[in-house]
Amino acid sequence: MSRRETSLTHVLTLVVAREGGSLTQPLLDAACDLLRAGAPQVLSPGEAADIPCRALDAGELDRLRTTLRELAGATPLDMVLTKARGRRKGLLVADMDSTIVTSETLDDLAAEAGLFEQVAAITKRSMNGEIDFAGALRERVGLLRGLELAALDRVWAHTRLTQGAKTLVATMRAHNALTALVSGGFTAFTARVAELCGFDLHRANVLHDDGAVLTGTVGEPILDRDAKLRTLEELTAQRRLKPAATLAVGDGANDLAMLGAAGLGIAFHAKPIVAAQIANRIDHADLRALLFAQGLASSAFAED
Repeated sequence: MSRRETSLTHVLTLVVAREGGSLTQPLLDAACDLLRAGAPQVLSPGEAADIPCRALDAGELDRLRTTLRELAGATPLDMVLTKARGRRKGLLVADMDSTIVTSETLDDLAAEAGLFEQVAAITKRSMNGEIDFAGALRERVGLLRGLELAALDRVWAHTRLTQGAKTLVATMRAHNALTALVSGGFTAFTARVAELCGFDLHRANVLHDDGAVLTGTVGEPILDRDAKLRTLEELTAQRRLKPAATLAVGDGANDLAMLGAAGLGIAFHAKPIVAAQIANRIDHADLRALLFAQGLASSAFAED
């Protein structure tokens, strides 16, 4: 093995959002030239490819991302850097709102109560890390006091999965990984999302009701960023995995702790505070990008 080959300890995965363009050979060639890298391996024609490369620090990865996106022009390009060894993960811990589903379910409940703007403003500040998550959750739930339980069903009726969510979970499970949906939202929704996607387990906060309407209170303790981190650590130990063998994905400030602790933490269409702190992020592509980041070709994806 040559010295150059032994220095290629990492893999840069390039992914293009399918609806927005194509991963062209000239773009792949440009990436290889910039990295002085090995030959690319196509994972999905026109969509994703792996490029063997040396280790890059966060600053180098950011500069490379900026350069390649300039070369890509209007093509929506993402990239994830991983170590070449141990890319397949044995645990997936995923946030729900604005990650596995496209919406913020609490904000949608607020819309049912005619309080969307007021609650959404608090949600935005919380997800950006501007205010305490637990306090913000209690405040928002308090505003929902008296909302009829039927509103939960109405919100669920227009809740949509993020593209690639079912494929992500099904493929992880097909490769013997444990999959967990862990949300600062509510079990009223995580239970349904977990069943629809096939997650092995779900954890979230519990909304209180009197059988007819919401009481404006939530079960304690609040499932917050620390609880998400503890869940990651607990399930890692339960499966007897090394931390490097774990994958976490989320978009908000309450996901930062678990994203930072996971072997591969991916900020998915994330809030600015998260995108600024997590080196690997998916800004354009769908959740299938998390499978490409593990070196899986599209031909190895499980049916959703």
